[in-house]
Amino acid sequence: MPINYEGLSLDVGYRADIIVEDTEVIDLESVEHVADVHKKQLLTYLKVSDKRLGLLINFSAPLIRQGITRIINGNVI
Repeated sequence: MPINYEGLSLDVGYRADIIVEDTEVIDLESVEHVADVHKKQLLTYLKVSDKRLGLLINFSAPLIRQGITRIINGNVI
């Protein structure tokens, strides 16, 4: 995903794991505990791509529903 800054597009951007229907970003992890850095990384992806919704999915959780964290970018309307 390229970075757009003041009309300039840089191709050396971030690599999101999954972008669904050009509306939300899904970041996949497999860690013992989701740290704040994982949430901040997903929020950065949302800000760079001008998306509103992101899901952080941790596959190391005992149940998949316990491993899903929803992140909302408040800057996009």
